Amino acid sequence: MVPHSNSKPGNFGGDGLMPAVRPERIRMKLTVRILIVMISVAVLSAVAQAQEDAAGSQDPAGMNRMANYYIADYQELTFDSYAFPVTSNGNKEEKTVEGKRIDIRYNLKDNVATPSPLQVVRNYESAVKAAGGQVMYDNAEDDEATLRLVRGGNETWVNLRVGNLPSGVPVMMTIIVKQAMTQEVVMDAAAMASSLSETGEVAIYGIHFDTGKSELKPESDAAIGEIAKLLKSQPDLKVFIVGHTDMVGDAASNVKLSQARAQSVIGALVTKYGIAAARLMPFGAGPYAPVATNRTDEGRGKNRRVELVEIATK
Repeated sequence: MVPHSNSKPGNFGGDGLMPAVRPERIRMKLTVRILIVMISVAVLSAVAQAQEDAAGSQDPAGMNRMANYYIADYQELTFDSYAFPVTSNGNKEEKTVEGKRIDIRYNLKDNVATPSPLQVVRNYESAVKAAGGQVMYDNAEDDEATLRLVRGGNETWVNLRVGNLPSGVPVMMTIIVKQAMTQEVVMDAAAMASSLSETGEVAIYGIHFDTGKSELKPESDAAIGEIAKLLKSQPDLKVFIVGHTDMVGDAASNVKLSQARAQSVIGALVTKYGIAAARLMPFGAGPYAPVATNRTDEGRGKNRRVELVEIATK
């Protein structure tokens, strides 16, 4: 005879073998499991994203990174300076270089083989030397080096510093792409007029060209505009537009280049501002009229200029 039971078919409560499981509890367990999976995926995704290159970052030109590294921090400055440690006659000295500055920090990814700091330094030194560059400073004890590379007309200096932490071997770089500062504050038309009145000439340093080129760069607009104001304020004024260069390269090429640059200035004054071409005479002086030594970057920068020289017949 089958014992009497109050349990219903499919329900193991009462005298059955298992306690009843309510649908609410089943739904709760499923919800918790789904949340755990979602959180795990989010955490893994965040970790993966954290080991991707910083937004807008890139490796310096001509220098690849070590394997298994990512760019954690990256900053660019249009113009700055840095004092690089260098070795001179066996002694540590500093050389300050000016130009575009880039600061980079590379971090090692998780769960990969960790290189020694010396291994990192030697890899970068070998790469730069293979590309025709130089090791200007090497301190194996502090895992630091200064590298210099000239490529594509650009002179690049790199200070390399490698850390040795429990969390990994970070690589820090300070890079200066050597260049002269873009002159943004220009002499105004009144100052130009005063100089012409006193000396018959005025040097303009706000006119810019790419190296070896004669096309005006957009940064020249302000200076060209002030020259136009000067000429419009004195309708009878006629001037030589004289181009000057430094002594980098051969003299004949520099004369030709300076003539072409003077002509570019005239072209802008005529086409953009309606100045009569008959009032303007181009002349290329090349490297033959320096105002400073060509032995230094600063001196060469002063020699690269455009001058206005008054054409006075009386």
